[in-house]
Amino acid sequence: MLDARFVRENTELVEIAMQNRNYSWDKEGFLALDAQRRTLIGELESLQAQRNSTSKQIGVLMQAGKGEQAEAAKQEVRVVNARIEQLEGLTADADAALQGAVMTVPNIPSESTPLGADENDNVEVRRWGTPRAFDFVPQAHWDLGPALGIIDFERAVKLAKSRFILLGGLGARLERALINFMADTHGARGYKEWWCPALGNAETLTGTGNLPKFEDDLFKTTDGLYLIPTAEVMLTNIHRDEVLDGTELPLHYCAYTPCFREEAGSAGRDTRGLIRVHQFDKVEMVKFASPETSYAELEGMVADAEHILQLLGLPYRVIELCTGDIGFSAARTYDLEVWLPSYNAYKEISSCSNCTDFQARRANIKYRDPDAFKGTRLVHTLNGSGLAVGRTMAAVLENYQQADGSVALPEVLRPYLGGLERISLEKEQVCR
Repeated sequence: MLDARFVRENTELVEIAMQNRNYSWDKEGFLALDAQRRTLIGELESLQAQRNSTSKQIGVLMQAGKGEQAEAAKQEVRVVNARIEQLEGLTADADAALQGAVMTVPNIPSESTPLGADENDNVEVRRWGTPRAFDFVPQAHWDLGPALGIIDFERAVKLAKSRFILLGGLGARLERALINFMADTHGARGYKEWWCPALGNAETLTGTGNLPKFEDDLFKTTDGLYLIPTAEVMLTNIHRDEVLDGTELPLHYCAYTPCFREEAGSAGRDTRGLIRVHQFDKVEMVKFASPETSYAELEGMVADAEHILQLLGLPYRVIELCTGDIGFSAARTYDLEVWLPSYNAYKEISSCSNCTDFQARRANIKYRDPDAFKGTRLVHTLNGSGLAVGRTMAAVLENYQQADGSVALPEVLRPYLGGLERISLEKEQVCR
């Protein structure tokens, strides 16, 4: 959330930032709400001062034996009190209206974020690895998985609906292997692992910016809880309404969670296989940092996500998102895109963002560092996928497939699968 005072004092800057984001911001509406609120506060404070002054006069008048004047002053206070009570209600309504208006405004992009209208203006930063040249026609993972008996899309539809998946045998084991490998690797690089609830309350979803703007994208229970769209929601809100010790920053957290998204993309787009589904597994990274170090921490987070792909031997590229494509809470974002032969293209597998103090202001997360400054400051929060597990499985299946229909396993995963080197039909029970 942006600071309302900052928006008021920097309307031109905010207006340009929103234009760069392709976001339609009602500047005049915001200024009108802000002016109304400040007018009400001004009248309220004036009447409160008048009441205090008149109340003091009542005692003086009573001591002087001027009862009639004292009674008139009491009546004046009664009238003022009635108006104060009315103004307090109006001010609370104005506060809520202004807060609601600010809550739906996205973060201001970093000055270093490339200008651009949409994903076509994103900037490629680097590539790692070379896409494999097959000497046979490679299969897509949505064909490989069922053929090996490790993915069953049809029964998943029977159990739930489309865009859910059912993994069996070595498919289920490979999913667990990837989760454990990712969590272990991040833990070895200094991330504290958490095990989080998969349901969050409205305050939690509001803290990260998922509510109120993106409520339609969430699965909601009958008692007001939401299935989380990412562990970022939980990890960031661990310190909601807290003041952290600045000497302990940065904090590096990670967590595996299932993730749930009601709106999984437009119809017909990436709806086959494991790429865009309603429920998926992900290992998430979150950092809490000082404003002075947060952008260096972002580069480190990207390196941590890249490390996973490099250990798996999966070719990828790093993209910096432009102003028209970054997420609602982000000020700067890098996407990692893994090579998928089925698309003959790179597809997103991780997104790492610095949200600056945008989420911290919503969630009221501050820190105190007596050696650096007086008082408290808002922390900067960062988040990144480390990685999306289903998409990683798809990339492993497609990039490591063999001519006989089997799939070799990356060496780093073999210890998690009992030393297994290959997934083949002979080693797997067919789903029939």
